[in-house]
Amino acid sequence: MISDNASTAMQAMVFAAGLGTRLKPLTDRMPKALVEVAGKPLLWHVLKRLEQAGASRVVVNVHHFAGQIISYLEEHSFALDLHVSDESSLLLDTGGGLKKASALFQTDRPVLIHNVDILSNVDLTGFYQKAEGKTALLVSSRPSSRQLLFDIDMRLVGWTNLLTGEVKSPYPDLDPDQCRRYAFSGIHAFSPTLFPYMQSWPDRFGIIDFYLSVCHQVEIKGVVKKDLRLMDVGKLDTLKAAEEFLHSL
Repeated sequence: MISDNASTAMQAMVFAAGLGTRLKPLTDRMPKALVEVAGKPLLWHVLKRLEQAGASRVVVNVHHFAGQIISYLEEHSFALDLHVSDESSLLLDTGGGLKKASALFQTDRPVLIHNVDILSNVDLTGFYQKAEGKTALLVSSRPSSRQLLFDIDMRLVGWTNLLTGEVKSPYPDLDPDQCRRYAFSGIHAFSPTLFPYMQSWPDRFGIIDFYLSVCHQVEIKGVVKKDLRLMDVGKLDTLKAAEEFLHSL
């Protein structure tokens, strides 16, 4: 149910605008968000998790087959104050999508951000509380060639690609070997106090690039989940495994 009611509970955003090219040919006729796992669309699984976590206001961004997602939200009932951020005219990437949706959020608490194709055992309520009103990235020690870099106090300081040796950081002399390295989960809490820093950015940009550009000015912390179980439902051959994953949670 799409509603205009405001609330003081958790607010969240679901990134659901992607093209889902790795899920072709399914996404030649539907958005990735409506691809089914265990008989329900990926979007349903994420929205139900947000319901259980106590979320109220939830924004879903749309682009690829946007009308199908909007119709789905109108035709199905969720105990959420749902809003749509329409990117039909231009796919804005994660950072640009959040920037476009900024007016739909209240400014007194963080926005819990969740990719539509992520399934996990994360306690979303617990993570939101651990963010303590700040911008926080849920990370883990799971294997990944691309890792976020944190200092001893778990403040974000950079990013590295272990395969290429590339490093991105606002700190020119940063030594990745002296940092704590963790993989990003696709789940994060965004403080609305960072929206002003986005104003000079173009319409389309990635959220991690944005975080890396401001982490020397504002605190962006990492929250480690040691027992993280996470699945990125990004390819056709992961759909069956995703169903088994859900049953095991």
